[in-house]
Amino acid sequence: MIQGFGLGLRTEHYRDLDQDGVAVDWLEIISENFMVDGGRPLDWLDRMRARYPMVMHGVSLSIGGTDPLDETYLDRLAALAERVEPGWISDHLCWTGAGGINLHDLLPLPYTEEALAHVAARIGRVQDKLRRPLVIENVSSYISYRVSDLSEAQFLAELVARSGCELLLDVNNVYVSAFNHGFDALAFFDTLPRRAIRQIHMAGHSHNGSHIIDTHDAPIAEDVFALYAEALRRFGPVPTMIERDANIPPLAELLTELDRLRATAEMGLAA
Repeated sequence: MIQGFGLGLRTEHYRDLDQDGVAVDWLEIISENFMVDGGRPLDWLDRMRARYPMVMHGVSLSIGGTDPLDETYLDRLAALAERVEPGWISDHLCWTGAGGINLHDLLPLPYTEEALAHVAARIGRVQDKLRRPLVIENVSSYISYRVSDLSEAQFLAELVARSGCELLLDVNNVYVSAFNHGFDALAFFDTLPRRAIRQIHMAGHSHNGSHIIDTHDAPIAEDVFALYAEALRRFGPVPTMIERDANIPPLAELLTELDRLRATAEMGLAA
């Protein structure tokens, strides 16, 4: 069982992580980076998997899209899961393109009954393929739809009830979206089903005054640390990891930030 505090596996840290005694409890891999037929990526994957428990996190499933689910993609995802034996497999509540074109972005959905039924059915098909619950992450967003008749948190809670999926709670994304759209982040937490929270993401962002962008290129903000403590008071000791995808620092810097997460969790759970 995966517990504690992890990092996203990035090429810059391969050699440092391939050592004894590194204070990382588990690693999260980007699934698409290793959905290949061979070569150095899989060599490194096997070496890292021998040292660390892993989870798989995808960015191209497009669970909210209107194109048919990509069966070739699902076959490769299932094959990778057999190789990695991950604690769980996650992806985002979003759509990533249409008409066979991948826009390489995590685009939000309208929170309607029609979208809910559509996504729940697609999650069911993916779960049948993978033979396990899919873990769905809340995305950061910068637009909203006039037709939405549910909040994002209500949509996620109902999605869990209908499909049996679990949730990856991205605390930074909640903070970003709450600022951008003017909703209450704590009320968002209180709407989610407690037992469905499988994992937590933490990351940095760029504050542009009128709006915030989820950039994963900076240390975790102070307000996001505070919001993380509130999440733990509600959901308990959920496995937590740091995402860093740009301006990637030395591993030692991320380990220091990971230690702060541990301390924040200890204080939050004791409160």
